Amino acid sequence: MTARQPLFVGGSWVEPDGGHYEVIDPATEQTAGWAPEASRDQVHAACAAAREAFGPWSATPPQERAAVLARAADIIRDRLVPYAELARAETGATTGTARGMQVGVAAARFRRYARVEPAEWAIPPQINEAGPMGRAGVMGALAVRQPVGVVTCITSYNNPWANPAGKIAPALAMGNTVVVKPAPQDPLSVYRMAEALEAAGVPPGVVNVVSGARTEAGEAAVASPDVDMVSFTGSTAVGQRIAEVCGRDMKRQLMELGGKGAAVVLDDADIGSAVSGIGTTFSFYSGQICTAPTRVLAQRGVYDQLVEQLATYARRLKVGDPREPDTVVGPVISAAHRDRVESYVELGRKEGAVVVTGGERPSLPTGFYVTPTLLAGCTNDMRVAREEIFGPVVVVIPFDDEEEGVALANDTDYGLIDYVWSSDVARAFRVARRLRAGGVGINTVGRNMEAPFGGFKKSGVGRDVGSYALHAYSEVQAIVWPG
Repeated sequence: MTARQPLFVGGSWVEPDGGHYEVIDPATEQTAGWAPEASRDQVHAACAAAREAFGPWSATPPQERAAVLARAADIIRDRLVPYAELARAETGATTGTARGMQVGVAAARFRRYARVEPAEWAIPPQINEAGPMGRAGVMGALAVRQPVGVVTCITSYNNPWANPAGKIAPALAMGNTVVVKPAPQDPLSVYRMAEALEAAGVPPGVVNVVSGARTEAGEAAVASPDVDMVSFTGSTAVGQRIAEVCGRDMKRQLMELGGKGAAVVLDDADIGSAVSGIGTTFSFYSGQICTAPTRVLAQRGVYDQLVEQLATYARRLKVGDPREPDTVVGPVISAAHRDRVESYVELGRKEGAVVVTGGERPSLPTGFYVTPTLLAGCTNDMRVAREEIFGPVVVVIPFDDEEEGVALANDTDYGLIDYVWSSDVARAFRVARRLRAGGVGINTVGRNMEAPFGGFKKSGVGRDVGSYALHAYSEVQAIVWPG
C-alpha cells in the first residue's frame, strides 16, 4: 500500500481534513502515491503559522538563514536518486531530466541563495544635496531592502522541484516565510523538499506545504489575510483570477504565466542550429514548458528546408517509457491534457494547417503519450498559432522580410521568451531589441540563470532568477536623517 502523505503545517506533519487523492504516474497509469487534501481551515492555519514565524525568521542573521539553505541543498543532493525517481513517477519526465533538470536544479538553486552577498540586496546610499530649505535642509538618505512578509507560492506541474525551489530559496534568503501550494498533479515532490528543509533546521512555520485537487486550498492560500505576497507559476487564465484577488488587498504579486514563444529564423540562419533548438519543444518536458519556441516564423528562403529538417528531427525521437535510457519524449501529465493537446492538432487540421509529421497517438500499451507533431502552412491568426498548447506541437509560419517577421512575432497576447536565429549577430541583436518579450535567445534556447526572467503582456508580472529574485521577494525602505 502506497503511503498517504500528510500536510506540513507549522513544523508538524498533519493529517488532512479532506482525506487523500490519487497521484497518477503518466507513463504507467498506476498510482504513484496519495496526496493530502487540505481544508480551507488548514490552509488558514498554515498561513497563520507563517505569520507567527515571520518575525523571528526575518530577524535571524542572513548568514544563519543561508546556512539552512546550504544544508537543504546538501540533503537534496544526497537524496537525488530517490527524489528523482518520485519526480519521474509523478511527472513522466525521463530519468535524466528528473535527475538533472528537476532535482539537480533544485539543489543548485538552494545552493545559489545560500551564497547571497550583502551587495545583492543592499542599495547604494543616496544623498539628497538639494532641499527646500537650502543647505540647511540637506538630508541623508539610505535605501534598504526589507522582506515582504508571508509569501504564498503556487507552483506548476511541469517541474515540481526547480520551480518551487526558485520561489522558496530566494524568499527564505530575504527573510520571508512561505506557504507552498503545489500543483495537484505532482505535489509529493514538494513534500520531500519540505522534508529536506525540516532536516536542514528550518524553524517551525517558516515553510508550510498544503495541497489539494480541488480549488479550495489554492483560493484560501491566496485570499488569507495573513499573506502579503503571491508568487504564481501557471496559466494566464488562473493568473488573472489570482491577480484580481491580490488587487483587492494590494498584495504583492510575482506572476510567471503562459507563453507562445516565437522563433524567428532568418534566411541567413544556421538551419542545423535552429532545428536543434526548436526541436527541444518536442522533448523537453514533452513540450509542457512555457518557454518553448512553439511558434516558428521562417523566412521564405529557408522555410522549406527548415520544415523538412524539423520533421526529420521529430520522427527520430523515441517516444516511450521515461525509465528507459534511450527515451527522449515521455508522456504528458494526464489523460485530460493529452486529449486537450490532440484536440488542438485536430483544430489545426480544420484551420488549414498541414500535419507534416505526428498527429496520431503512439501505439503504447499505457501512458498519456502524444507523438511529436509539426504543423506547417500556418498563419498567425490560427488558434494553434495564438494559443498555448503546452505539448510537443510546433507550428511553422512563413514570412517575407525582416519587418514582417518582427510584426508577426509581436502579434500575440504573450511575451515570455522569443528566439532569433541568424549568422549575422548584429542583425540578430537588432531584431531581438524589437521583440516584445521578457527574454530573447539568439542562436540558442539556453538560459543564463542569473539573467532576469519574466514576461511582457499576458506572460506575467515581475522578474525573478539570480539577484532579481531577491528584489522580487523584498520591499525597498527609505531611511532619512538630518545631514
